[in-house]
Amino acid sequence: MSERNRSKSTRSEAGATIHNRLTVLRAERGMSRQALAEAIGVNYQTIGYLERGDYNPSLELAFRISERFGLPIEAIFSREPFAPLSEQVYGRREPAGA
Repeated sequence: MSERNRSKSTRSEAGATIHNRLTVLRAERGMSRQALAEAIGVNYQTIGYLERGDYNPSLELAFRISERFGLPIEAIFSREPFAPLSEQVYGRREPAGA
C-alpha cells in the first residue's frame, strides 16, 4: 500500500484505535503542516503527532480540522482503517507487496 493511501492510527486512552487521513488531505491540497496548524490554531508539531498516530485529537480539534477541510469528521477520522482511495474510487486493490 502506498504512503498516500495508508491511513495513520493510534490508540486512545480507552484503547480505541483512531485512524486518520490528514497526510492525504494535506497532500491533495498542497498544504504544509505549518499552514494547517496556523489555520486551526495549533503548533505545527501537533499536526505531525496526529499524522503519525502519536496523538488523538480532542473533539474540538477534530471539528476545527473538519471545518478547515470542508469534510465531515468521519471522512477524516475513523475507528476502522480506511480503504485505499484506489479501492474506494476505482474498485482496484493494489498488488501484494506493492
